[in-house]
Amino acid sequence: MTTHAPAIRVAALAKSYKGLQVLRGVDFDVARGSIFALLGSNGAGKTTIVRILSTLLAADAGTAAVNGFDVSTQAPEVRESISLTGQFAAVDEVLSGRENLALVARLRHLKDPGGIADDLLRRFALTDAGARKAATYSGGMRRRLDIAMSLIGHPPVIFLDEPTTGLDPEARLEVWRAIRQLAAQGTTVLLTTQYLDEAEQLADRIAVLHDGRIIADGTLADLRKLLPPARIEYVEKQPTLEDVFLAIIGGGSAGAAADRSTRKES
Repeated sequence: MTTHAPAIRVAALAKSYKGLQVLRGVDFDVARGSIFALLGSNGAGKTTIVRILSTLLAADAGTAAVNGFDVSTQAPEVRESISLTGQFAAVDEVLSGRENLALVARLRHLKDPGGIADDLLRRFALTDAGARKAATYSGGMRRRLDIAMSLIGHPPVIFLDEPTTGLDPEARLEVWRAIRQLAAQGTTVLLTTQYLDEAEQLADRIAVLHDGRIIADGTLADLRKLLPPARIEYVEKQPTLEDVFLAIIGGGSAGAAADRSTRKES
């Protein structure tokens, strides 16, 4: 395994369920330490790809490697290299946040589980809530705790399958900050999402999955080049409902947005 090789490599991946072809030859690479967004509508095959890459499902055809290990022939090595966070937080609500983290550390036979828990609570801004039961956490706090749990053992690759599904706008921003922090510390993140703004905000590279195939793959700038050249118009920019919501609750400021003139690409 070379450090310059992609963290994830997928080639001609195919999968069918009882005659329904879900993946029809998917190809993409994910650079180490980057955030790669797999964008597609419900049923596009995003979760199927994640399940294959995490060795939970066998592909019908094609190849895939994670951290240099083949997912079909080197499954134990792949599992040691990854962590998977599904669409719903998998925390134990009876335990406190600190107890959830320490439990996972003990299950992975790591030294000083309490110290590991305290460090992750600090990293994800959960120290003040660490002694509280997870049942009292907000959606964003539970998701941040879930992601923190997935980092125990320092996996080089993490899969986040629609991590902000069902979260309110403020909680989504909390999770976005946590994801950016992961990449900043060198973790490779494969993010599946159906939210265009999420991919735009987070991803270094975006692949669009449609009808079982990757129909576009590149940076945001690359994808914008697929459209006709922009026409500049001067319009009055009104704050979005999200701007208003965050300003009201103290999570952002939309005060000047209503009267500010800006350029709009169309």
